[in-house]
Amino acid sequence: MTRPLALILAVGSAVLGLLTVFPSPDWMGWKGSVIADQFGYLVAAMPLAAAWVAWRTRSGRSKWALATVGISAVAVGLLLQPCAQAWLIARSLPGRMDRQFGAGEYPGPAFSVPGLFKVWPAPVPRTTVSYAGTLKLDFYGAVGGRVAPCVVVIHGGGWDDGERGQVPQLNAWLAHEGYAVADLSYRLAPASVWPAQREDVAAAIAYLKGHAASLGLDPARLVLLGRSAGGQIAEACAYSLGDPSVRGVVALYAPADMRFAWKWGRPDDVLNSLQLLRQFLGGPPDQAGSAYDSASGYLLAGPRSPPTLLIHGKIDTLVWYRQSERLAARLTELGVPNILVSLPWATHALEFNLSSPSGQLATYSIGRFLRSVCR
Repeated sequence: MTRPLALILAVGSAVLGLLTVFPSPDWMGWKGSVIADQFGYLVAAMPLAAAWVAWRTRSGRSKWALATVGISAVAVGLLLQPCAQAWLIARSLPGRMDRQFGAGEYPGPAFSVPGLFKVWPAPVPRTTVSYAGTLKLDFYGAVGGRVAPCVVVIHGGGWDDGERGQVPQLNAWLAHEGYAVADLSYRLAPASVWPAQREDVAAAIAYLKGHAASLGLDPARLVLLGRSAGGQIAEACAYSLGDPSVRGVVALYAPADMRFAWKWGRPDDVLNSLQLLRQFLGGPPDQAGSAYDSASGYLLAGPRSPPTLLIHGKIDTLVWYRQSERLAARLTELGVPNILVSLPWATHALEFNLSSPSGQLATYSIGRFLRSVCR
């Protein structure tokens, strides 16, 4: 039984590795891609073990063994290629950040092999408060107890799901980096349609400013950070509220243009995205056109929009990479400092494992960006 099991393990690892090159098919879902993206460098130990077992068997040079070794080699190459690509991206990323946001020092490399095994930051105490009626936010004070800039975190979930605290390890990392963090809940569709979510973010900002002294934050240095649907909300709020205290916006794998999303959405896709858009914006574009426009960072951006950091995986099957690519081009055309960090192997939830190639590049980019816009 050893040889067949080794071959099965090698084939399964190779199939998983393919998800770092090709988008996952709808029937497979997207979470397998997250495993390949976030933990592939650890999974690579399995095909290595399969190859070793096959080669050590008594008939080690049989066709079974040779096939297992060959497929294992392919699997290892696929699972480790994000590390090689991350190393290449890391070589140019600091210079790109300097050119867009000004020269500045930031500790540590954008990617390193030892960083793949770095322990996640220790949890940070948080306080839960109500900022508007029943809406709550989790507040993490900056480690060190000093008055600090505040990162306002807006969760994803397709506008009808999700909750604050989605990636608590990123909140803890931000706090250890010296930033206060306000991770907020907002009203969800279909019970609440846009612009209710923008109103909630504005209310959260007003609360943070009004309680800045007791919370230990600097009310003049806020940054909005959102992932997926929360990234769309962050972009739309940053570009439309006209609040000078919002120094920048970070959007991870976010849809920036609602009309574009409707145009290319399919009723049979993995998210049923057309239904999500209808219930979030109050109908299709021909019935709720003003909501589509006022929710689209791509349309709201202007020459005085705050600096923007976009991070997106090129094989994301939930939010098309072209959304961030188009927004970056639009911001560049307007003269707004911006960077799109493109990760060829990555899908949704690319920052879940802070030690992965995606997580390292994301945290470096966010840390370097915050240091620039909050100084």
